[in-house]
Amino acid sequence: MKANATGPALRLAIMQPYFFPYLGYFQLAAAVDRFVFYDDVNFIKNGWINRNRWCVNGRAGYFTIPLAGASSFMRIHEVCVSVDPRWKYKMLQTLRHSYRKARHYPQIAALFESVLLQDDMDLASYAKSSVMRICQYLGLSVQFVASSRTYRNEKLHGEARVLDICEREAIDTYVNLPGGRTLYSVDQFAARGVTLRFLDVQLPSYRQDAPIFISGLSIIDILMHNDTDQVLRMLRPVQGLQT
Repeated sequence: MKANATGPALRLAIMQPYFFPYLGYFQLAAAVDRFVFYDDVNFIKNGWINRNRWCVNGRAGYFTIPLAGASSFMRIHEVCVSVDPRWKYKMLQTLRHSYRKARHYPQIAALFESVLLQDDMDLASYAKSSVMRICQYLGLSVQFVASSRTYRNEKLHGEARVLDICEREAIDTYVNLPGGRTLYSVDQFAARGVTLRFLDVQLPSYRQDAPIFISGLSIIDILMHNDTDQVLRMLRPVQGLQT
């Protein structure tokens, strides 16, 4: 059994921090022991780092953190949010308007607000906090680490950098979402003593305040309508990991 300096870390995942991401992100977190926030890679405009979707008046609508001078040449942890506080209160008003009748609105609204009203100015802090607070709420025991504070291997890129992190963490298995099939080689990981696995994401339907079910919304929508036991069942799909 492999172990790193902080104890066993058999399964590892690496993902950019997203702001209240969709269910598949949390399925990945639930499948590993240690989760690396890849926050020192380039920021992607119009991606999922600073925005997601929820249900507004029965339709999918975006909620977005406005940024201050963001550029695709900047790394995620270097991007700052807007200093104008009005966007926070507008987002909270939209949340209330959209979900005030939802079964779990009081506790999820409080959780959302605790992330939104933090004093940090960098985008990465908001995104990472949103993920960690949800995992804490659900009782997931995964350990989180930020790549910008830990590895100092920015000169490496792509698969080489991921493999370097895997070796430093002394893990047995690297778990990735299905999109990684075109990026990573099972043989390259095996040569370093690491098993490469892919999570087959499933997005089950649930009772939702929409005339037609909208799949792939932020975890916020799921938490509004489902208790923790129901969500935990969604996080551990039967099919497991695949090569």
